[in-house]
Amino acid sequence: MAAQAPTMAVPTDAQLIQAQADLWCQSLCFLTPMALRCAIQLGIPTAIHRLGGTASLPDLVTALSLPPSKTPYLGRLLRMLVTSGTLASTEAGIYCLNAVSYLLVDGIVVDGEASQKAIVLATSSRHYLEAALGLADWFRKDVPPPLPSPFEHVHGAALFEESMALLDPESDKVFHEALAAHDHLGIGTILRECHDLFKGLESLTDCCGGDGTTARAIVQAFPHIKCHVLDLPKVIEKAPASDAVNYVAGDLFHSIPPAQAVMLKLVLHFWSDEDCINILAQCKKAIPSREMGGKVIVIDIVVGSASGPMLETQMLMDMLMLVCTRGKQRDENDWAAIFTKAGFSDYKIVNKLGVRGVIEVYP
Repeated sequence: MAAQAPTMAVPTDAQLIQAQADLWCQSLCFLTPMALRCAIQLGIPTAIHRLGGTASLPDLVTALSLPPSKTPYLGRLLRMLVTSGTLASTEAGIYCLNAVSYLLVDGIVVDGEASQKAIVLATSSRHYLEAALGLADWFRKDVPPPLPSPFEHVHGAALFEESMALLDPESDKVFHEALAAHDHLGIGTILRECHDLFKGLESLTDCCGGDGTTARAIVQAFPHIKCHVLDLPKVIEKAPASDAVNYVAGDLFHSIPPAQAVMLKLVLHFWSDEDCINILAQCKKAIPSREMGGKVIVIDIVVGSASGPMLETQMLMDMLMLVCTRGKQRDENDWAAIFTKAGFSDYKIVNKLGVRGVIEVYP
């Protein structure tokens, strides 16, 4: 006799009311980043900053040069931004910046990287949203590997590739600005909280190091470290001249400049497991033995290392990878598996900073 499927008890009135509210919230939560995008495009965080850090609704209408007839509508937008945690407010109706909106002020430099607003503009862009809207069709379509991302499936172009620049040069520029902002923010915290990570190192190669912001911060904190920055030729040719770091144009899949340590900061989550294993194998070739201080430093999300809102952020970041790239966010077991397959003997998670983990991987 076939097992009888369990039946769910009929929800109570209270459960149904709560479920409806939850469903509304989940269905409408796309408006949260839209409100944030609008705030950035209007320049609300920068306006509050220029007004001394606090502003009333009339102050902002004037500062933003908005029609007076839009005053009540701006008030509703601001109320949403306060509710979502982007702004703070007082009972008297005075709006002020908090840690989130501080990151969105033009000209503010945090840990070597300017405003993070490009991240919001990229992830709330038409291209990202259309890729997400095509997710169900992507699941249904049976195609041979390697599987394109939903983004590639919808747009016929890949993020950060020449195909995207040809499709929409202006959006491609925003996407690269978002990538740089995403990569660089947090290096100051890492240097302060993980000081021993770089202690004793004589040389380091920062793979996909972009314009060298991270490497320059490391050299400033540890002047004795000789830093190389490896990135694609199109990136290196635009990097600012610097005596602190050595720029190398190349491809981490083929060759990595030898150093005592190789760093992969927010790189591997863009790639499939197979690609990560190939990248890590190249890293292993570039470093000396563990006894000689050789190691790979991986700074990336470790799914499950956080709880509450941080865990939800990790899940959302994994969905972003699913929709827009061929990569994924990984839990500790996933990381351990690719480290082993790439030929490494051991690893250690030396710190957990927010949604990210700092991992030392040993040959």
